[in-house]
Order: sequence, then C-alpha cells, then structure tokens
Amino acid sequence: MALSGSALQIFANYCVAAAESMAYTLIRTAHSTFVKETEDFSCALITPEGLAFASPKTLGATWYIGLDYGPVLGLIGEYRPGDICMTNDAYSGSVATHTPDILMWRPIFYRGEIVCYVGGHIHNTDMGGAVPASLSRRLTEIQQEGIRFPPCKIVDQGVLDEGLLDIMAMNVRAPSQNRGDLQAQIAMLVNGEKRVLEIIERFGIDDFRAGMYQVMDYAEQQAEAVLKTIPDGEYFFAEYADEDSENGKPMRVALTLTIDNGQAVMDYTGSDPQLASSLNMPTGGMPRHALALVGFHYVLYTLNSDILLNSGLDRVVRCVLPEGTVVNATAPAAVGMRSLTCKITHMLTFGVFSRAIPERLPACSAGGMAIVTVKTMDQAGRSVMASLGPVGGGAGGMANGDGSDGSGANNAFLRNTPVEINELEVPIRVRRYCLAPDSGGAGTYRGGLGLTMEFEVFTPGTTVTARNRDRTYFASWGVLGGSAGANAIFTRNPDGPDTEALGNTDVVPCRPGDRIRLVGAGAGGFGDPLLREPRRVLIDVLSGYVTVEASRRLYGVVIDGNRVDEDRTRKLRQEMQKARPERQDDVFDFGSYRTAFEARWTEARYRELTDILARLPIAWRFFVKHQLFDALDARLKAGRHEEDAGLVRELFEQLAARYPTLRTSERQTAG
Repeated sequence: MALSGSALQIFANYCVAAAESMAYTLIRTAHSTFVKETEDFSCALITPEGLAFASPKTLGATWYIGLDYGPVLGLIGEYRPGDICMTNDAYSGSVATHTPDILMWRPIFYRGEIVCYVGGHIHNTDMGGAVPASLSRRLTEIQQEGIRFPPCKIVDQGVLDEGLLDIMAMNVRAPSQNRGDLQAQIAMLVNGEKRVLEIIERFGIDDFRAGMYQVMDYAEQQAEAVLKTIPDGEYFFAEYADEDSENGKPMRVALTLTIDNGQAVMDYTGSDPQLASSLNMPTGGMPRHALALVGFHYVLYTLNSDILLNSGLDRVVRCVLPEGTVVNATAPAAVGMRSLTCKITHMLTFGVFSRAIPERLPACSAGGMAIVTVKTMDQAGRSVMASLGPVGGGAGGMANGDGSDGSGANNAFLRNTPVEINELEVPIRVRRYCLAPDSGGAGTYRGGLGLTMEFEVFTPGTTVTARNRDRTYFASWGVLGGSAGANAIFTRNPDGPDTEALGNTDVVPCRPGDRIRLVGAGAGGFGDPLLREPRRVLIDVLSGYVTVEASRRLYGVVIDGNRVDEDRTRKLRQEMQKARPERQDDVFDFGSYRTAFEARWTEARYRELTDILARLPIAWRFFVKHQLFDALDARLKAGRHEEDAGLVRELFEQLAARYPTLRTSERQTAG
C-alpha cells in the first residue's frame, strides 16, 4: 500500500508536527539554559530499524537527522510498553557522540507490536569529569569526560529507575539541573508517543507503516535530484582547526568528494591521526554516520530548502572514515570536543562542494563558536553553574545577499541566551554584548559579523569554560573575490594594564573582578568588494558594522558625513583596481595565516605524512605527527628548502633512528 502524492505530503507534515510537539515539550519543561534557551537537543520519529523519518525543521539541533539508532536498539534485551532507554557512551554502538549528550528512545507499541520509536538527545551542562562542563581539549581519555551509561532502561514499564538518577547525581556538578532536564526529556518522549498514536489513528496502521518509509524514499529522490545538478567529477578540499591539542599543532581534516550521476562518495583519507586530545569524532567508521554527514545535509538544504529532513537523504552518499584518524577514533580516545571537529567538517563540506559549484554556495561561515559556561558561587556561597550561550559569528556572504550576522549557517541552530537570563542564572554582569565591526569578510556581499560578549565575575573560585574556541589563527575563507573573515579574539581584563590574551584556552580560572571578553570570528565574503553598491557600504557604516576607514580600504568607498562622495569613490576604486595583483586561479581567499601554513605543509607533504602515519600503530601516530611538524619547521628555519618529494619520509627515517621501537611497530603493523 502506498500513499498518493498529496496524502504523502500531508502525512509528512503530521510527522514533522509530532516531532516539533516533542521539541516544544522539552523547551517548556527543561531546567538548564542550554536546553530551554540555546536549544542544544534533538528529537525524531524513528523506524523500527533505528532511522529517523521525521524531525523538526526549526527547533533544536539539525545535526542528528542521520543518526542511526540501530546499533543501540539491539543492545536492550526486551522492550515492553512504557519503557524508555538511554545511553551517553560514545563507544556503545557509536550512536551517542559525547558524554554530555544523553540519548533516549522509547518504543511505540500498537496492538502489541513495536511500530516505531521516538527518540532524541539533550546536552547536559555538566556530566562530571575533570573540568566543569566536562569538556576541554586538554583531556586525553574518555574516562576524564564524566560519568557514562551504557545502553540501559531508565524507565521500565513506566517506573523510573531512581538508582540510576542517584548515581548521576553523585557524579555531576549540578544534580538538580541534570535531573530536571532528564525528566523533561522523558516528558518529550511520552508526548511523542501520544502524537504518533494520533497519527496512526488518523491514517491507519498500514498507511503509517508504509508512509514512514515512503517519506524516506522521497527524501532520497530529492537528494539524488540535487546531486544530479552538480557536475560529475572528483573534488578535493582541506580545512583546519587552529590546534589539535592544548597549544598544539594545526589539525587538518581532508575530504575528496566524488559525484557520479546523483550519487556521492565522501572520502576523509588524508585527515589527521587520532589525537591525544578530545577533538576526536567517534563515528565507528559507519559509512553514513551523522557526524560525518551534517555538512552534507546543510549543502543539500542550501540547494533545495524544500527537502524533507530525514535519514533518506543519506542513501545517496557513502563516507570513507579511516580507522585511527580524527574522524574515526578508537577507544579510549577522548571525544568531548568532537563538536569543534564536526563544525570543521561542515565548513570542509561546503568547501569541497564549492570546488564544483562556487557560484551556488555561500562563502565560509564564521566557525570557532565558543560555548561559554560559568561555574561560580551565589551570595549564599552555594555552587551555581550555567551556560551563557554561544559566542560566534555569522554566515558567509551569498550570491544574492550578505551573510546573517552574529549567528548563521552551521551555527544557526544554537540560539543566543538573553542577557537578563544569563545574569539571573549566575552572578555575573554582562558589560558588552554586540556585533564586532569590520569582522565580516569584504565582498560584493559581506560575510556575517562576529559577536562580542564581555562579562565580569564577582566571586573567588569562578571557572569559565569556553569550549570549541577556534579561528584565532585560521580564517573563514571568502569566494569568487570575497575576502576571508576576521579572526576570533579571547582576552581576560581587556583594555587594561594586565590584559591577557587567552587564544584558544577553554578553561579559565578567574578572580573577583576579572572581565572576560570573547569576540567571535567573521564569515567570508562573496564576490569582489569593489563591486559592492556604495549605498550598501554607507548603510553598514551608519549601522556600525563597517568603520569609515575600512569602507575606504576594503571597498574603495569614501564616506563624507552621512553620504557617499561619489566622485572620490569612483576615482579611488579605479586606482585600487589598477593596483591589484593579477588574479589567482583559486576561487578562495584563505587569509594570510593559512596561505603561509600551506606553503610549508604542501599537499604533497601531507600525502607523505598520511602514508607514513597509516603504517603505524594508532598509539604512535599523534606523537609522530608532532615530531615531524617540529622537524620540518626546524629544517625550514635553517634555510633548507628542499623539494617536496621525499622530504617528510626523510625526516621520518631520522625520527625512527632515534626511536628503534618505532621501526619495530611499523613493521608489525605492516605485517
């Protein structure tokens, strides 16, 4: 039995509405700011096999539409009506993705049979572990990232397991908040069951069973149609995080995209080795793991905003995720900051598709969004903890308009928290919260501006965490003549004699009176800045988005008071056009830092490095990478600039001579 075209669309709308009803239940009953305001959660209707066939379009995190619950569904012995199961262990089926994300699912019975599941996750502000909020790039093992629950029943036939809650409460820093969020999550699933049963009563069980697979079939057809508009071929792109560990080396994620008649292969070979930090992604090598495909979903949605958001989109794509790399880490690697690496893959995916269709996709989004949490004391001396929300930047400039400011593109699902709520949740004073002038990359269409947040703390023992700090060095690229965006900035006590640049530090102990300022990165610009309408530049200047100096230097627009001096603007633009260097073939402007880095670490050298590391045991790879980076830097500083061929291999041979066990390990792996 199959639903007709109009009936299928109505059915799909009902299912999306059910998922959105789940989301509203969670938002209205959650305790933590991070769930009820920032909206770091997901919810979905799930097939008996574990695949999402409906999820909200505008609520919560859209990362998880491709999350395959299948590996954990089978780890529960027997399901009964009223059961709710949960896990937050990234290495139990590769479904939960880091410790703070508690994943829950509930079987939906109809006439004694499981017809589907409802499920979702919430990000808990803290799950215990080595640091407040449980997450820092300095952590090296998952055991440091808080308490973990293997797949288990939290509700057994309608009875809540209080023992599990007591265990959680003993290990986390804000137990009442965690308990409240968990109960809200349970309420979300109970509401989801009610909505699903209403759909079954309306459409009938046969049409319901057929419909949930048909909506995935339809999403597959939509995805295939989008890919068929892209020229067949092989495309390569690389993207970077500033650091692969605390004060470490740059982290690279590489992607080769193959498009072939509406089908895609995304090969992550060439990405960095598994790291001795928490930036690893726990994908388990699953060829359609959600974390590896979020950017793919975003690209599809950018090219067709009418697509259905469900796991059917992933049928047209397959990922290659080499084991022991940052995109497929093995236990017990820390994975808490996988969100930073995931956001790098988002930008990476847009970049590799832009190799094929640069005129149809935006420039790079800002990236580097910091999720800020404060642990401090209230006036009574009680410990309090809350997330202040995200501090990042906007979306990249597009072919038909400026990028959104403050939050956009792959960051748009995280909502900002009102200042009044932040000051109510924890005893701080927000001194500044605004957009950062001149942060968006220049272009015919400007990149979105970064946010600035500055706040003061008042009590001793305060700890500020700012996870996912990035883009302090690498910038967000512009396309087709657009410029890269500005870098992010993180300082303690700015504008004073004891100002301290914090770089990408993500755990900051504070004293009473300390001020913390975060400035988010800017997004890349789209198109030639000298083609931007002077009127638009004037509006930006009057709005405080672009300074008068930058309007001249970047756009060639002369502002006189509240108007554009058209004659001087025309002459200045002509002079700037003549003075330009010859245009390069590459459509991207990566910024000076990446350009200089890739002059040292060329693609040829990275290929050598990848080949060497793949032949080593996983335990050696991170160490060897760092040693080879240091060796190459030393060689170049000494003025020796050999050709690429064989240089990294030569440096490795020298390293192996110093560490005989390294050579032995290489032979054993090869054997």
